[in-house]
Amino acid sequence: MMSEALEIQATKAWLEQFVIKLNLCPFAAKPFRENRIHYALEASAEPTQIAERLIDELERLQTSPEIKTTLLIIPKALSDFEVYWDFIEVAESIIEQLGLIGVLQIASFHPEYRFDGAEPDDPANKTNQSPYPMLHLLREESLSEAIAAHPDVTGIPSRNEQLLRSLFPQQAAGSQSATKRGD
Repeated sequence: MMSEALEIQATKAWLEQFVIKLNLCPFAAKPFRENRIHYALEASAEPTQIAERLIDELERLQTSPEIKTTLLIIPKALSDFEVYWDFIEVAESIIEQLGLIGVLQIASFHPEYRFDGAEPDDPANKTNQSPYPMLHLLREESLSEAIAAHPDVTGIPSRNEQLLRSLFPQQAAGSQSATKRGD
């Protein structure tokens, strides 16, 4: 139980001190301030258990309007990025099987996240590098509202790339421009 508290605390600190502080996701601050982010931790290393927990969290998000978004933290599994990416396909399949396409979606975060075509040490990868493998479960409706209210949604990725490359210039040398994996 102590480990779980530490893992959730590390995730909250990463979210507050990195994502929100650098404004990497301009939509994260409000639900964080309002305490409307649900932090779920799956301690199992078994893919079946993780899939079952994902289903539980998708159901919780649908039935709990006070929760704006969920971070499903998976600290003991999926440490290999390619294995994690394979699990993302399973997670997307679960959303489809549950009839939730257009209702909920998953954003991916991993300690070794790497955008497709990017060098491993490209600072732009840091936008999706989290302390632990995790699945960010989002309500499509909330995301659409946030996007509609933002003055320049399409500029967010390039702004983040520039910011992170300026903060980590030693890593930026020789790095390629990133495009999201799978795009």
